[in-house]
Amino acid sequence: MAEAIQKKLKAEVEKYTQMQKDVSKNMSARQKLETQLTENNIVKEELDLLGSTNTVYKLIGPVLVKQDLDEAKATVTKRLEYINGEIQRYETVLKDMEKKSEQHREVLSSLQQEFQRAQGLAVGKV
Repeated sequence: MAEAIQKKLKAEVEKYTQMQKDVSKNMSARQKLETQLTENNIVKEELDLLGSTNTVYKLIGPVLVKQDLDEAKATVTKRLEYINGEIQRYETVLKDMEKKSEQHREVLSSLQQEFQRAQGLAVGKV
């Protein structure tokens, strides 16, 4: 009986470990998005300081191409909306993963207790 519980426990630990790796990957992706959000907010602030007489250039490959100020502002605004949407999506995914992780912890805890009881019974029989 103890061996069956031990196998179950090992499988749950592996699932839990994989889930923690997934959480870590999602956290790192979210942090990258936060960095992009900050950078794009700075760009938006800089563009807001410019007047219609200023020239804006966009880097395309190794070439700087002249770009309309309004077009540049629209592009940055769309990028900010997209990044905010992705951050919200990651927040939802991370909350869901945390709930699942908590459930795994509870299952692991009960399996550990069950395994310890089974070992105690086996020791009592010997």
